[in-house]
Amino acid sequence: MKTNPHINQLIKILKEKAYQEETPLWKDLARRLEKPTRQRAEVNISRINRHSSDDEVVLVPGKVLGSGALDHKVQVAALDFSQQAEEKITSAGGKCLDITLLMEENPQGSGIKIIE
Repeated sequence: MKTNPHINQLIKILKEKAYQEETPLWKDLARRLEKPTRQRAEVNISRINRHSSDDEVVLVPGKVLGSGALDHKVQVAALDFSQQAEEKITSAGGKCLDITLLMEENPQGSGIKIIE
């Protein structure tokens, strides 16, 4: 059981949304967030840059770290962002999103790429 109430709440919301919208993406994300913190994704900007294209929506089930460079506009939703990662994403013209906000904007989860 997770001790962080924010993550517990998020997992619960994700599962409910997956059931309501019949969207496997949210269920998959909830399953990934239930993993121990040590096993959670830590993704550098360089990986997002490599595996995404312009104006794409990327979902990181963990933390985004600031190592590397970003040369295109991308929307990134993640559990957490390092300060440097946030600065690099916004300076490239992209956006840092909260996972719940992404879920409200895109309930079907269409066009979202998960990067771990």
